[in-house]
Amino acid sequence: MGRFKRTLVAAALATTVVAGTAGWAVGNEQAVVTGPPAGAEAWRADHSLHRELPDPATAAPRTVAAFFAGLTEAQRKDLAARHALVVGNLDGAPVTLRYEANARAIAAEREKAQAAAADSGLPRSVRAEARERADRCERLLAPGRRILAFDPRGRGQVAEVYGDLATARHTAVIVPGSDIDLRTFDRTNDRYGTPAGMAASLRAEMEHRAPGTPTAVIAWAGYTTPVGLGVDAATGRLAQAGAVRLERLLAGLAAAAASPAAPPPAVFCHSYGSVVCGLAAPSVDRTEAADLVALGSPGMRADSVAGLHTGARVWAAARNSSDWIGNVPNVDLFGLGHGTDPTSPGFGARVVPTRGAHGHTGYFAPGTESLRNFADIALGTYA
Repeated sequence: MGRFKRTLVAAALATTVVAGTAGWAVGNEQAVVTGPPAGAEAWRADHSLHRELPDPATAAPRTVAAFFAGLTEAQRKDLAARHALVVGNLDGAPVTLRYEANARAIAAEREKAQAAAADSGLPRSVRAEARERADRCERLLAPGRRILAFDPRGRGQVAEVYGDLATARHTAVIVPGSDIDLRTFDRTNDRYGTPAGMAASLRAEMEHRAPGTPTAVIAWAGYTTPVGLGVDAATGRLAQAGAVRLERLLAGLAAAAASPAAPPPAVFCHSYGSVVCGLAAPSVDRTEAADLVALGSPGMRADSVAGLHTGARVWAAARNSSDWIGNVPNVDLFGLGHGTDPTSPGFGARVVPTRGAHGHTGYFAPGTESLRNFADIALGTYA
């Protein structure tokens, strides 16, 4: 009876303490944004090529890749111009075409936000929010940025490529945890707690450790994350929806790869992002992800590496003593909590030393042993 009570207490604690990057904020239940973006119906109804276009909701990324391979450059660009949001988020489509489409979609969203900001008939708070969104879109349109995905629905989702996917011999994907969306994707405070900051730091370290080797890192904020700490962060509801989107991303990268000989990416899963990776793992084969790396993890919804049912190598970053995620009970009861600690010996992951890392968001900070080891994993040179 005493053991059962302790388990119930741990489960109750998990509802308020599990997984996140923002600290001890109160969580709000989030509406999941999933499925194809706005414009999907117009895309399905488009018969300009005298054939059906691949359904963005159901077509496999390999089917999408084969479809675009059969088009002329003019036909591809025409589709991207007329269906920017669909093409920009279509896994399996050529990545350079997605960059072009997303630039159009972001520019359109900026104009929409600017119009709302200038509308005196709207409440002041709505206009202020519109101005902020217009500014965020403006930053995404800066020269040199490669936006692989952009969806303005809800809190907004975005993915950005650091480096050149077309020439990269080694790639990585960053899957972030709670409180990440269009607004916080590349915020300047807590830089290494953002997907943009993690990706930029990892790529710089990869370049440092392998000079002259083409590399690319994708900062992926492509799912609805929990906000603060609450039931969303303590359950797998949002992670399950995010896992489906992550599976499609990785399958799309494999399908659209410029060089099939290049190794599949290493996937770095931070905080609640490791729950997403754990749920996606059974559907991700060795051709789509070489490595899954959990860091600052509350659990991966599996009792062991074997329970992930994946062909990828599984790693877990040793938790530093100042990472508050270590105070989270590793329980899985009535759907609350995310299970076994991936750093525990019984889980069976390869443990990565992290000396020099501090706090929950310091694992990608320059000069840390964790960052050096992450770069070696992404480069395939970890001993």
